[in-house]
Amino acid sequence: MRQEVVLAMLAKEPSHGYQLRARLRDALGPLGDAMNAGQIYVTLTRLEKAGLLAVDMSADHADRSDRKVYALTPEGQRRVAEWIAEVGWPRPDLAEFHLKLIAAAMSGLADPITIVDTQRRELLRRLRDAQRAAMAEPGRSDAALLLEGIVLRLQADLRWLEACEKNWTPRRSGS
Repeated sequence: MRQEVVLAMLAKEPSHGYQLRARLRDALGPLGDAMNAGQIYVTLTRLEKAGLLAVDMSADHADRSDRKVYALTPEGQRRVAEWIAEVGWPRPDLAEFHLKLIAAAMSGLADPITIVDTQRRELLRRLRDAQRAAMAEPGRSDAALLLEGIVLRLQADLRWLEACEKNWTPRRSGS
């Protein structure tokens, strides 16, 4: 869990860890299902130790237990504001798969077309899952927008695999 995401979710209002987790799940939709609740609490503890969060113990009258309420410190507010203002996009680095494919092709250890076919099947499975999840989301939800981004990235990866196949098919046939 990115620390800045947790800080941003607390920028609106202080929260208990459970409330924060519920807000994250609501915002992420089905993508939040894989979120580890324990990781959120670990992240909250790290942010507190770094001086980015303040903790207040509040009595919850419903169950008579003391719960930690997390709020941004001024330093936490600065950090999340800087993160939001940052302009950035992941560098177009090569993924391990790209390197593996080229290494296998160059070394003759494996047929690159076979590797492409295997990867294509996996990407198509992931694409179907992401499309189903996107269709299940309300049309203009934030989670639907995130899922659309995943679908578009998977489609781009599939197009790259097509280019790879076109590159190696003539070599395979000896042309």
